Amino acid sequence: MKLDNKKIFQTLNPNKVWVPILIGLGIVFLLFYLDPSVNAKTLRGVFDASAVSIFLAILVIIGRDAGYVYRIREITDRKLTWVRAIYVIILWEFASAVTPSIVGGTAVAVFILNKEGIKLGKAIAFVMVTAILDNLFFVIGAPIILFLAKGNIFPESRTIELRIGNSLQYIFWVSYSLYAFYTLVMSAALFYKPRVFKWILLKTFSIRWLRKWKQQANEYGNQIMEASRQLKGKSFSYWIPIVLATVFIWSSRYLMLNALITAYNSLTVTEHIIVFARQIIMWIVMMISPTPGSSGTAEFFFTQFFSEFLGGYTFVTSILWRLLSYYPYLFLGAIFLPRWIRQVFFKKKTEENE
Repeated sequence: MKLDNKKIFQTLNPNKVWVPILIGLGIVFLLFYLDPSVNAKTLRGVFDASAVSIFLAILVIIGRDAGYVYRIREITDRKLTWVRAIYVIILWEFASAVTPSIVGGTAVAVFILNKEGIKLGKAIAFVMVTAILDNLFFVIGAPIILFLAKGNIFPESRTIELRIGNSLQYIFWVSYSLYAFYTLVMSAALFYKPRVFKWILLKTFSIRWLRKWKQQANEYGNQIMEASRQLKGKSFSYWIPIVLATVFIWSSRYLMLNALITAYNSLTVTEHIIVFARQIIMWIVMMISPTPGSSGTAEFFFTQFFSEFLGGYTFVTSILWRLLSYYPYLFLGAIFLPRWIRQVFFKKKTEENE
């Protein structure tokens, strides 16, 4: 198993921080220009927010990041110190922010864990576990929260109806089915029959027009088998805190927006559930976005999904939402990455010279 260090360093290039920022600012400017309701008075609405709700939103997002740090420590059997776990999470989030959502920062996460002293096989296993657990939260949680929302999950927006009609619902259910199938297959491969999975993979890529990817399929099959070996025999005491942390992380991710909306408008319990449910729909849409960190896609769909709850405060709330949930990781990554490189690589060279 090998990691393409050159490609990973290109992904982690701090200069890339400007790409999603410029894309996001460009989309914000376009939305500002095209929306007649956005003016100086609208922008001053940011000062109308409830300080208590804003503080609660910040507290929730900090709690989410603390959950990430705790989970990665538990998944790695506490091989990482709290400080090293913080570095891993910040750089992982940074990699996700500067790459298209459909790509994500998985390979970078494996690289970072490996450089933190965790063997490659274990690093792959740990990253795969986080991916499966995150997907399971969506696969299991989505039907429950959508049922509680009583069908009020797809916004009745003229913009959406004119441009994509009812296809938003089809996109969601098709994406949900693909996620559910992928999660089921990967769970079975990782925890039940990794060797069978590799065999099927190689047979599939032995087909004439797929043969050029057979080597990569073989490598992926080896990674699954190695990851399965690393996770074999883990007890319930290992899995329970990790599962609970995953539920906490994703609930916090969504509840942050609920807190932001209540800064401008009080919500009933049912409306809170609808806002929470619609974020699940948005998450799927953002996951297939080709732009870094879903820049532009997130800002556009935010208006369509939540304007009925915010009215004239929609624009400023969308800016606050991205400022809390996305842009901090760009700046933190640009700060932490050079330090991490000096700590990991220069320290290693010094030790070798000694």
